[in-house]
Amino acid sequence: MNHLLPKEAWAWLQAETARRAALGQDAPLFVDVRMEIESLYVGRPPGVENIPWYEYPDLTPDPARFAAAVEDEAGNKERPVLLICRSGKRTLDAGMALEAAGFKEVAHVVHGFEGELNDAFKRSSLNGWRFDGLPWEQM
Repeated sequence: MNHLLPKEAWAWLQAETARRAALGQDAPLFVDVRMEIESLYVGRPPGVENIPWYEYPDLTPDPARFAAAVEDEAGNKERPVLLICRSGKRTLDAGMALEAAGFKEVAHVVHGFEGELNDAFKRSSLNGWRFDGLPWEQM
């Protein structure tokens, strides 16, 4: 699994999308593994697909279900997949599940969308997608 800082992930996503378009291939699949409510209300990068690693009320990951849902969205296991979550922790487990399921190219966004907690227990103040000023949208 590739570990990309937010700005690296955004640059890779743009470059790989252009490269693959020139070859007539689908762009990488950008997956937000947070629960749907997190993705909608906290915000998310544009163009990201929400496929939760786990969902309320169970809050229990089902790696096989997750990998099957990603494969359904991707169309095949050859398509590159970029994962994002709140802080970059869930994507590690989700990425390992995808690799175990046979996905060939998996990357995740280190520090995720909101980043690590600061000393006052606040996010988006040290690192992460939003902190880096990358594009995002909110419901």
